[in-house]
Amino acid sequence: MSDQQRKPQWLRRPPARGAQVHRLRSILRSHGLHTVCESARCPNISECFAQPTATFLIMGDRCTRNCAFCAIEHGAPLPLDQHEPEQLALVAAEMGLTHVVVTSVTRDDLHDGGAAHFLAVCRAIRGRLPQATIEVLVPDMLGNEEAVALVANGPIEVFNHNLETLPRLYGRVRPQADYARSLQVLRLAKQARPELATKSGLMVGLGETREEIEAVLDDLRNVDCDMITVGQYLRPRLGNLAVERYWEPAEFDELQQLALSKGFKQAFCAPLVRSSYHARPLSD
Repeated sequence: MSDQQRKPQWLRRPPARGAQVHRLRSILRSHGLHTVCESARCPNISECFAQPTATFLIMGDRCTRNCAFCAIEHGAPLPLDQHEPEQLALVAAEMGLTHVVVTSVTRDDLHDGGAAHFLAVCRAIRGRLPQATIEVLVPDMLGNEEAVALVANGPIEVFNHNLETLPRLYGRVRPQADYARSLQVLRLAKQARPELATKSGLMVGLGETREEIEAVLDDLRNVDCDMITVGQYLRPRLGNLAVERYWEPAEFDELQQLALSKGFKQAFCAPLVRSSYHARPLSD
């Protein structure tokens, strides 16, 4: 039986096709840009590209880490493209975006984890789209306090860093990452700029319990994280981790109410929610 047949009905999405999807892909390719929507095989790509929205993937499409859940290629990355900030800003303006989401592969080869490049991209977007809001989804930058502060103090409205899963599963799911370090990244961002909205995301379906998820929510609130997303893990290809369990939609509803009861200002919990799905500033 195929992966598609094994998925519950509520997780099925049509293939990414249509004139708008083709148009946006053509725009991205003509400027040499990537989106995490494509590189990570997001199930919501047709819906988001049709709006249009996209999460831009900067610093190449090759990651220095090899997380067991992720579809992004890993290996030695290429040097940074110094033209990327302006090219991305041009595309964001051409798309008419009002909220721009920027993420990246992990670049452990760079002394600042790519923080200066994130800042350059955000400044270029602000120059082209002064009224747009900007959200960044950053890697852990190896916990570099100066790097985190550099990004947090840039022209952004939302600072996002995903925990992805709970401490017990890090060795299997994110072997090159560290749970405490990721929490510290969110803490450092809030310390650097207390008014900045901070955000994190989790996957379920990898063997976690509800009690463990609740403990992670508590850890996030303890570092004053404002926003949370929780979605179902879907295996992007055979080489990735298998799904342990498909959570029911009602269970996601319960998680969302639980998160809000713990003080999160925004909580988006549903099977197909991803960290930048329906992204928006906290004030909306």
